[in-house]
Amino acid sequence: MREHEFSLGQLCVTRRAARAFPRNFIVQCLVRHSNGDWGELCSEDKIANEKSVIMGMQILSAYTFQGSKLWIVTEWDNSATTVLLPEEY
Repeated sequence: MREHEFSLGQLCVTRRAARAFPRNFIVQCLVRHSNGDWGELCSEDKIANEKSVIMGMQILSAYTFQGSKLWIVTEWDNSATTVLLPEEY
């Protein structure tokens, strides 16, 4: 259990991400993101995310499926979380 929880807010998935990844993979990644499993980030970025949860800043997670990268970004105010491809950021 995480010491600091955060809301995902409104969920958005870009068309390109929805086409590139199976729906169940996207859902699994959203669950991991919301539970503080930041995926394939370096340790410095994972620490930054932990601080971001506490301080109310943007949170980023990265996951890979069959060689393709997926990003999940929760806005600083937890109003929205977007699932997208890195090149869409």
